[in-house]
Amino acid sequence: MVKDFDAVIVGAGLVGMSMALSLAKTGLKIAVIERTKISSQLDAEFDGRVSAIALGSQYILDDIGAWEFMQLYAEPILDIRVSDGATPFFLHYDHKEVGKNPFGYIIENRYTRYALHQAAALLPNITLIENFKIKTLFQNQYNASITRDNGESITASLIIAADGKNSQIRELAGIKATHWDYKQTAIVCTIEHSLAHNGLAQERFLPIGPFAVLPMTGNRSSLVWVEPNDRVKIYMDLPEDEFVQEITERIGGYLGDIRTSGKRFSYPLSMLHAKKYSAQRIAFIGDAAHSIHPIAGQGVNLGFRDVATLGELIRKQYKCGLDIGAENILSDYEKLRAVDNLSMIAITDLLNRLFSNNILPIRTARDIGLWTVGKLPVVKRIFMHHAMGIKKVGNA
Repeated sequence: MVKDFDAVIVGAGLVGMSMALSLAKTGLKIAVIERTKISSQLDAEFDGRVSAIALGSQYILDDIGAWEFMQLYAEPILDIRVSDGATPFFLHYDHKEVGKNPFGYIIENRYTRYALHQAAALLPNITLIENFKIKTLFQNQYNASITRDNGESITASLIIAADGKNSQIRELAGIKATHWDYKQTAIVCTIEHSLAHNGLAQERFLPIGPFAVLPMTGNRSSLVWVEPNDRVKIYMDLPEDEFVQEITERIGGYLGDIRTSGKRFSYPLSMLHAKKYSAQRIAFIGDAAHSIHPIAGQGVNLGFRDVATLGELIRKQYKCGLDIGAENILSDYEKLRAVDNLSMIAITDLLNRLFSNNILPIRTARDIGLWTVGKLPVVKRIFMHHAMGIKKVGNA
């Protein structure tokens, strides 16, 4: 049996579902396929993961109809503080310095996932197909198709791969990727605290790795604590009181008394960048194209910007009655996104290497850098707008 669609999106995660909503606005017939049972993802227990949704990404989510379903679960980021270990040097961003809007929002990934599926359920031209394990991929000058074990095929003008850093579509299409392992793991957990966080997101660069405290709804915060792989088990196995003590020593006293809420999780860290963002009749978005270190909290935001760029290109092509899977669309998409993605890969990799050490000359240089940025309003505003995921020029 063969099913025909205008576009097929492989992967029903945050970026894949956002892509579906972006394209469905035009009336395109969209299929989203997932290799597992979608309901099991929506009903899964909280896995500790949250995302820092930059203001620019919030605009994208609002435009595709998802934000209204997630805004109650989103905590605004009003201030950002970046500090270097135990030194007195830090960089502080106050959202009021660049307007009324927050820098972005912290929200649990599960609530973003729910919101995207709620928005998709309102659109009859989005079809979700679960338990679809891809066996073959076929491409020609007219269309592309994927087939599973039972012989069922899905054909479309364009296949969009949003199936993660281990993308099967990327592998089947023969697209190589650059990859390296940071030999670091992020310990992730949620804490409750007696004092309000007041919307402050804090990142401390410790010699062993960054330590981030991200404001969540209520008197809760998410911790992203990066350690070398060989030290992670030590902290994961600590008794609760000792684990809380370790957290308290790193956070300080600004949140008052703290305790953990729920389980601890650990996620190995690596970088990946596809050699190409497209193949014949195929586009790669999100982690299928690029995966970065979480040091700046920008990973999912790059994926949302992929969605916005590719979506706009496809909508323009479709409105002109032209082929949405044409080579010019895919080429333009790659040109428009490569600089942003490669720049962020370079920045996050450099920051991790620069701050994850205690070498005196390097430590002195980075402390001077933090202090200097804090004293230069124009430069500071550029960095703040970058954190918001928007571009400004001049003194705006």
